[in-house]
Amino acid sequence: MTTRAEAEALLHIVGGSADTGIDIADAALALAVLDRPGVRLDRYRHHLGQIAAATAEVFAGLEGLSGVRRRHAALTQTIVGRFAYRGDQRTYDDLQNANLMRVIDRQRGLPIALGILYLHAGRAQGWAVDGLNFPGHFLLRLEAAGGRIVFDPFNDGQPVDPAGMRALLKATTGVGAELTPEHYAAASNRDILLRLQNNIKTRVLRAEQTADALKVIESMLMFAPDRPSLWYEAGLMHSHLGNLRGALLAFDQCHDIAADPRLRNEVTRIMQSIRSRLN
Repeated sequence: MTTRAEAEALLHIVGGSADTGIDIADAALALAVLDRPGVRLDRYRHHLGQIAAATAEVFAGLEGLSGVRRRHAALTQTIVGRFAYRGDQRTYDDLQNANLMRVIDRQRGLPIALGILYLHAGRAQGWAVDGLNFPGHFLLRLEAAGGRIVFDPFNDGQPVDPAGMRALLKATTGVGAELTPEHYAAASNRDILLRLQNNIKTRVLRAEQTADALKVIESMLMFAPDRPSLWYEAGLMHSHLGNLRGALLAFDQCHDIAADPRLRNEVTRIMQSIRSRLN
């Protein structure tokens, strides 16, 4: 896979697949191709294979540990120790940090992008490793034999206890925030990919690059076509760019799949306004 068309075809396949069937690392590479068409993925896929194989090798050599601690040590010693991946502290907002190809090239990235490497490595062993539905800073959860470790892929895979999670939550979302069971819940593969792309969308919108933000939204719709909020955002961006017919198509799709009657009413009102402008 090297062309945009090939990447889009794979993402549309992901969009029609059950969440459990999504290869999250390969889907993230397809998203990376959209920004870097023409770059072959062979060596990146090979590198992912190396990470998986090295994790198995390191795990086998950790005879002094057991259970979830052994699995966690194997992941961190492989990804941080052997392959020298780190969170990008210096240029955190660089868009390269959310492009898995560039993360592999630079061995630096955002929590979500690094987290995908941990997910790939752990799941290749058949381990129960998931991303958490934790806002502001992506965390991972590893479970084995009744044990559990929550850890931070951005900070060398360091474990995060409940007090640390609470402090992180307040730092990222506000001092009034408190931990709830939802923050320990596993995020779906699709939601992790959406979160990866949201990092790019947020940064280009901050730079007032609406056309680029729309491209990101359209990439998200390829693998999550059933999300009304994405169609709504696409409609707003098309409208902002003056593409009223594109806006109508997006809002119409949003209206068709939205379950919330308030959203349907809002979309109906917007569509009526757009049609009056077209007439």
